[in-house]
Amino acid sequence: MSAATTTTPVTTASGQPLTRPPSGKLRDWATRAPLLPALIFMVVVTQLPFVATLVISLFDWNALYPDARKFAWFANYGDVLSDPDLRKSVLTTVVLTVTVVLISVILGLALALLLDRKFRGRGFVRTLLIAPFLVVPVAAALLWKHVLYNPEYGLFNGLLHLVGGDGAPQPDWVSNTPLMAVEASLIWQWTPFMMLILLAGLQSRSPELIEAAKLDGAGSWQIFRYLTLPHLRRYLELGALLGSVYIVQNFDAVFTITSGGLGTANLPYTVYQSFYQAHENGLASAAGVLVVIGSIIIATFALRVVSSLFREEVGRA
Repeated sequence: MSAATTTTPVTTASGQPLTRPPSGKLRDWATRAPLLPALIFMVVVTQLPFVATLVISLFDWNALYPDARKFAWFANYGDVLSDPDLRKSVLTTVVLTVTVVLISVILGLALALLLDRKFRGRGFVRTLLIAPFLVVPVAAALLWKHVLYNPEYGLFNGLLHLVGGDGAPQPDWVSNTPLMAVEASLIWQWTPFMMLILLAGLQSRSPELIEAAKLDGAGSWQIFRYLTLPHLRRYLELGALLGSVYIVQNFDAVFTITSGGLGTANLPYTVYQSFYQAHENGLASAAGVLVVIGSIIIATFALRVVSSLFREEVGRA
């Protein structure tokens, strides 16, 4: 006859029963619970309006004729892709984005190399260079339109008059070079953003490696070409991709400086025209969905670059 086995509860030194630790799933939910309100808020604010836009894009819907609304499937997307004005706005968006991003990256790299050196007043100079990025986009566009570009009292024409006298030309910058006027405003505002990213990349270089290269007789150009530039490749990609995401969606400069005229209407401004001026809700929603899809594609590449940067930093640590 076997003796009955009994299990005694495990207790602590004070005699209190020892509680089991929470399971892995319970611990994960406890960790994520504080984030749920923010997640719900983000879904309500961003995803639900996008779903509504997606649904509206499937309707032939003009706000001036609400009774004529009908389900059109993907006809609006066909109209968007076949409309010559919309195709032209796509080309304008590409030219505007490529020009602004490329020049901003080059100027940002030059300024980052300058600020990476030690000199008196470096902190003050860095603050001044960052300031344009902190200006509200509409205020920046108004500053360029009225303070700099104005043909009667603008700073640019004032400088031309100061240098050339009464016979100096007084061009209307916005009318003569409309797209360049928008590009200059955006370059001025986005160069500090590129500078900050590239400056962070420069300050993450290994000083021992730079010193070793100098001891081996490498000059400044050789160090920049074979050490600095390869190290900055990921940071250059990140700056270009993030800049592209924002500039593709830019509306403020085009609306404020040229009002979309003179061949400067990009996709966001065309969506605005279709919705608020032509009252074509379905067509505008379809164009907006295409803009969002393009931005998501660019943002996906940007996130991959960020992830690779984090992996490199963790591996270096």
